[in-house]
Amino acid sequence: MKLGLIYPQNEIHGDPQAVRRIGTAAEAEGYAFLVAYDHVLGATHDREPKLNGPYTERDPFHDPLAMFAYLAAITTRIELVTGVLILPQRQTALVARQAADVDLLSGGRLRLGVGLGWNYVEYDALGQDFATRGKRLEEQVPLLRRLWSEPLVTFDGRFDHIDRAALVPRPERRIPVWLGGFADVALARGARIGDGFIFADGAADAFAQVAALRGHLAAAGRGEEPFGLQINMLAAKTPESVVETAMRWRDAGGTHAAVNTMGQGLGGQGLGDAAAHVDYARRVADALRGAGLLG
Repeated sequence: MKLGLIYPQNEIHGDPQAVRRIGTAAEAEGYAFLVAYDHVLGATHDREPKLNGPYTERDPFHDPLAMFAYLAAITTRIELVTGVLILPQRQTALVARQAADVDLLSGGRLRLGVGLGWNYVEYDALGQDFATRGKRLEEQVPLLRRLWSEPLVTFDGRFDHIDRAALVPRPERRIPVWLGGFADVALARGARIGDGFIFADGAADAFAQVAALRGHLAAAGRGEEPFGLQINMLAAKTPESVVETAMRWRDAGGTHAAVNTMGQGLGGQGLGDAAAHVDYARRVADALRGAGLLG
């Protein structure tokens, strides 16, 4: 099982120097991958319909693909994972181009995690329909794969139309596309079209969800295929609980587990600056090494 680190975007105040510090420290400590969350815009919650997600207009985010293009130049080994990119609010062909370039520039280190998101204000601002986001995602993922692999693409779908056009240069491999989400419909969608699934333990019960996902894989005729299972360990608040959760996930057949450094201060407060997050990630890495989980 591979162990990774989640970039603590909403606790380091948008500090651009933290990208270098945390990204290079994660690689130096032996983490196999770095996860970046995604929001283009934050919005106030005092509106109707209600916004019920965890972020507001005060929470900072870097664009994950731009951030990964930068990290591709200053790291050599660590996998770069969007966890998740809100795909339906973006133009499919543009994501295909950006993802292909990050993969090429990083030497094949991108894993594209995608999902639906919850912030309809972002969708409106980006000119996309929040109500049809699930159907659009199901059309986008196969189209991304065609754009990455075929020399000329013609496509006439409900949401995208391409007339004999090509993505050049294309990536040198099939970029893995993993899905994420919480509802059973998201699990079923991931089983149908994903290469893996990203669970957020703490926002939901990942251990209960993985059993449901396996049922959907069997129903889709994919029960025997390789399929990645990543847990973002949001509920684990100490190095000891990270080790315990990672062991449980490995024993449940998980392939990837990501360490969360956010919300780890006293009373659930944040750790503050990049140095504090790096220190906590280092202490967790030591605990994982002691348990034989991290090389």
